[in-house]
Amino acid sequence: MDKKNILSRQALKRLPVYMSYLKTLDSNEIEYISSASVAQALDMNDVQVRKDLAAVCKTSGIPKKGFVVRDLIDGISDFLDYGKGNDAILVGAGNLGMALLSYRGFDNYGINIVAAFDNRPELIDNKKVFDISRLPEMCRKLNVKIGIITVPVDAAQQVCDVLVESGILAIWNFAPTHIKAPEEILVQNENMASSLALLSNHLRHKMESK
Repeated sequence: MDKKNILSRQALKRLPVYMSYLKTLDSNEIEYISSASVAQALDMNDVQVRKDLAAVCKTSGIPKKGFVVRDLIDGISDFLDYGKGNDAILVGAGNLGMALLSYRGFDNYGINIVAAFDNRPELIDNKKVFDISRLPEMCRKLNVKIGIITVPVDAAQQVCDVLVESGILAIWNFAPTHIKAPEEILVQNENMASSLALLSNHLRHKMESK
């Protein structure tokens, strides 16, 4: 079995958190760190962190010193295929779509948005933003397997269907709605409304407790 299929989805979500923290240490030239120190810094369970790091690091921890920070960073990067580079296309060139399109931080995580699509003529420049009708053609031409949805709610399912028909295997959905895709297609939802609801609820309880 491929080791990259062993970790749970929750564990996979934790790996980028570890990497972000470890990179701050690497920039400060800290050579070793224990899983307990990582757990304490990130307010996580020590046993859980130790298992996660052991699963992705190619070298074992050194007694009384811990893991080599650079080895952990390289191990996580390799495990998540950050160095491989995955091309993606984006559908919906509105404010959110354009913000994602111009975000350079994706390079650190192996994602390269090669094109965006929209149905509004004023947004189409045929350089980076193309007419939605060209989506199937360009997905196949560029051999892209990741699609990002940043369209209004009422268009999300239709866009999802077109992406699947165009050979997309993974969808990152920013539309605040549930979309249906075949079982073999991974759909990752980023529901900002849900996150805001948690923040609002937390603030309300804090204010009421005063």
